[in-house]
Amino acid sequence: MALQRDEAFCLDGSRLSIMKRTANDPTAFGVQGTITYRLARPEDDRVLAKLDGSFTTDSVFEVVETGDGFTLRQIPVTPPIHEVFPADEDTKDDRDPELSQTVVACNRDELCGFVESSFEPWNRRLTICDIQVAPVWREKGLGRTLMSHAFGFAEERGAGHVWLEVSNINAPAISAYLRMGFAFCGLDTRLYDATESAGEQAIFMARQIH
Repeated sequence: MALQRDEAFCLDGSRLSIMKRTANDPTAFGVQGTITYRLARPEDDRVLAKLDGSFTTDSVFEVVETGDGFTLRQIPVTPPIHEVFPADEDTKDDRDPELSQTVVACNRDELCGFVESSFEPWNRRLTICDIQVAPVWREKGLGRTLMSHAFGFAEERGAGHVWLEVSNINAPAISAYLRMGFAFCGLDTRLYDATESAGEQAIFMARQIH
């Protein structure tokens, strides 16, 4: 059965087509090359939990206190920083399935990335709870396409904006989010205190939908 397409959202000012779910597999959004994008299934959980979300960066976004506020500046670091994320508490079971969605990218039977998002009706915010792409699949457009499916879910739910949190040392992710149309909207200099990420600052970014 041929895949149907529909215009649903834009990443860079142009309209971007996404594939609708097919009658044969209502969980599948479509295929790009060898990569299939579909909704996550319960059997995916164990593999997704083991996906390598670590990163290496030779720059960070330094948070500088200015006396009456803060400013961000990207600075080089030597040697490069390699960050491995601690395991997150699994809260998926507590989320309303009508208001949350996880989309995975698969290369045949290999899970190579995912994006998990959750909609909050009270302020029409879609939160990117987590987005990860396996190292060997980075810089191939998977992260951008996964995020585009989250934007499509935001459109479906009537979200006004998409919001996410990222560590200030994750310069590769921050740069990618800026290219996707996100902008800085806040920070928390103490969010990671008493965690394995103590010393880092949380940066909040958002992208307007409507």
